[in-house]
Amino acid sequence: MPTLLTDLKNLLADLIERYRSQVDYLAIRVEEAEETDILLRGDRIETLSEGLSIGGQVRACHKGGWGFASFNRLTGLEERIREAITAAKLIGEEETLLAPIPIVQETRILPLTGTDPRQVPLADKKELCDRYGHILRSVDPRITTISVRYSDSTQRILLATSEGTLLEQGWVDMEMRFAATARNGETVQTGRETTGSRSAYEDLTNLDDQVRSAAQRAVNSLDLPPVKGNTYTVVIDPILTGLFVHEAFGHLSEADMTYENPDLLEVMTIGRQFGPKNLQIFDGAAPVGHRGSYFYDDEGTPATTTQLIQDGALVGRLHSRETAGKLGETPTGNARCLNYHYPPLVRMTNTWIERGETAVEDLFSEIKEGVYARNWLGGMTNGEMFTFSAGEAWMIRNGKLAEPVRDVTLSGNVFTTLADIEGIGNDFYWDESGGCGKGGQNGLPVGCGGPSLRIRNVVVGGEVS
Repeated sequence: MPTLLTDLKNLLADLIERYRSQVDYLAIRVEEAEETDILLRGDRIETLSEGLSIGGQVRACHKGGWGFASFNRLTGLEERIREAITAAKLIGEEETLLAPIPIVQETRILPLTGTDPRQVPLADKKELCDRYGHILRSVDPRITTISVRYSDSTQRILLATSEGTLLEQGWVDMEMRFAATARNGETVQTGRETTGSRSAYEDLTNLDDQVRSAAQRAVNSLDLPPVKGNTYTVVIDPILTGLFVHEAFGHLSEADMTYENPDLLEVMTIGRQFGPKNLQIFDGAAPVGHRGSYFYDDEGTPATTTQLIQDGALVGRLHSRETAGKLGETPTGNARCLNYHYPPLVRMTNTWIERGETAVEDLFSEIKEGVYARNWLGGMTNGEMFTFSAGEAWMIRNGKLAEPVRDVTLSGNVFTTLADIEGIGNDFYWDESGGCGKGGQNGLPVGCGGPSLRIRNVVVGGEVS
């Protein structure tokens, strides 16, 4: 069935042809989005909305200077084109360097494997949130606060460029977030779970055990002793591995971070050894079925799989066309924008550490005193430094799991931590809970994956003895 975006193709092609000679590069991206947002907090529904938005953006480049304008009325599109061109000419003083990509003229829609959330009534989505909210509250009377958030977004995008690309693509993304806070006197603990899908609404409808576990972790942690702060050998589960490779290493692999920072570019020298010989790290939108998967990025570059670390050494980084052009490398299909209000930035897609060959139980062997950390509660990064909070944790004593502990935070320098990896498990898990933030564009869907890891010399925060 023809859509509004399909009907716009001739118009965009005509406008591109009219203005293409005025700049080095011109792109118009039009977006049609349908969204649902539900927030249950405590016993109250705070947000219950469905919406349809149509808008777009114009990007123009002249002598290396970029002009950008967004719009949500097609009647003003030509004026926005002129604004973007004027802005580009005002600041352009160098050379436009955009690495070449294939010219594309096609339609690619990311297929669903099950029910499209647009076919599910809003009342049914609310009922799902109510059910999960009841599960969170029913775990224990010490649960004082709960929240459930449901969101889905269906985006259909049309991209036309002065190079001849005319690309229509679309996808559906769904996400649910759960949190429960338990209190016992002055002790307060929180359990969280997040999951998402680009495949089927059914992926969100059978999460009772996962939801219950979030609340149960909060309750169980109330009676646990805090970990003694120290430097330990740590074993982390695949979920924390995915968080680590995304937050601590992945952002440093985004080439706009490096070419704008000469010191970081010197550190991130291709060929430099960062980890053990069995460490392999990848990023790419080409793997099918994950939240960071697509056919083309928001510049029309085909999705790829990029190896970042090979045998412990840096061999690649993530690029837009401009960063690839400036660094003399190949575009990787990592230019992404959250929606039409923002220009594309270099962003991760699905980022993972490849599974290793060590049996998971062997990762614990010969650790006299250490920590086993699972799941995530929160975290932050600042350049090379990171701090993550584990959702649950146990002490390791003489190679065996011992008593559970709480308030476990893992901190360190990413480059030192990569070098301190002692073992890579033969397990693997894809975590589809990611919502990445950068440059004010928060909540961009991504996937993370990896095996269990054993890492020495990790600073573990907790109660200081």
